[in-house]
Amino acid sequence: MFIPLVLIAWLYVALMMALAEATHSQGTVLGAVFTFLLFGVGPVALVAYIMGAPGRRKLRKQQEADAIKQAQQEQQARLAPQTNAGDHAPADPVAPERKEH
Repeated sequence: MFIPLVLIAWLYVALMMALAEATHSQGTVLGAVFTFLLFGVGPVALVAYIMGAPGRRKLRKQQEADAIKQAQQEQQARLAPQTNAGDHAPADPVAPERKEH
């Protein structure tokens, strides 16, 4: 909760700096835009990216764990023995051919 408040305050200060740059007699609007981007948006984006790293890492580890769990379940399903209703050994699908002499 503290970090977003600081970021909003920083953007407010950068906006006021840009406004002062734009309204000053020797300032320009282009200078105000660069002031806001370089002193406001740039640092806020960098801090937000750095502060979001633990959340992204946690999400990535959770996705990897889910993928491993799903792969293990699929492997167990493939390796599970096929049983029939009577628990008899499966019959040969082709009947043996008798030789008559």
